Amino acid sequence: MPLYPLRSVPVAPGAAGRYREWLEDLDRELDRPDCDRNDLCRRVLTDIYYPELAERARLDPASLSPTARVVLDQMDPRNVTLEPEYYHEIDLERYAPVKPLLWLWEMFDRSPLGENVELGVRFRRLLARRIFRKCGRNFKAFNHVRVSYGYNLEVGDNVVIHRHVLLDDRGGIRIGNGASVSDFANVYSHSHDLVDSRVVDTPLTILGDGVRITYHATILAGVHVKDDSMVGAMALATRDTEPSTVHVGIPARPAKRKPEVERPVRGPDPIAEG
Repeated sequence: MPLYPLRSVPVAPGAAGRYREWLEDLDRELDRPDCDRNDLCRRVLTDIYYPELAERARLDPASLSPTARVVLDQMDPRNVTLEPEYYHEIDLERYAPVKPLLWLWEMFDRSPLGENVELGVRFRRLLARRIFRKCGRNFKAFNHVRVSYGYNLEVGDNVVIHRHVLLDDRGGIRIGNGASVSDFANVYSHSHDLVDSRVVDTPLTILGDGVRITYHATILAGVHVKDDSMVGAMALATRDTEPSTVHVGIPARPAKRKPEVERPVRGPDPIAEG
């Protein structure tokens, strides 16, 4: 099969400059010791979605309908609840600073900006460094990636998370260098008791170095996907995998070993850091 490295895709110079300026401004704001992340999220999302309503709310609040007032409330993470906040074992002290960034990430993805790969990857990388317990270099997340707590997620270098992936880090997820998770995959780190669903187990789930989780696959809580192994499309990993091996099926079982060949050198990444 032919080798297809990623192409460099140019962005119009004016737009590229505006993207860079916006991201640098956000970065500086978030670096400030006195940054109010809730207020920053509110201001950014209001500018994205409803700048005209915000101006009316400032000049003539009585002119807004009850619905418009509720809509503006959704721009402020202090006015919304997210599913992880209902989990009993949540660490509220650790969650408080990441919640505004998680809401900003999710609402950005639903906006007209979310499908822009150039802007979106860089924007999510900027937030991931402040949400995750650890975020390595050149992290790439595409549109509609969802995480639970965020603060229980450790990500190595050159990790790629594709569209509509769920990373349930309730019990913790560790992703090694060079790993990739394909579209619509689910990675869990909690499970419920068969009899009483309120009894919850939260083991650490590990995706090793060079792992590939392919389309629509699911990794259950506590599974260790060993280095360089692959979980095939729509497979369900219920137990640890074997290194350098392809696993397929429900439940996922070893299908074949990867050939021992010299790995090609990665080419330049057009959306790399710097």
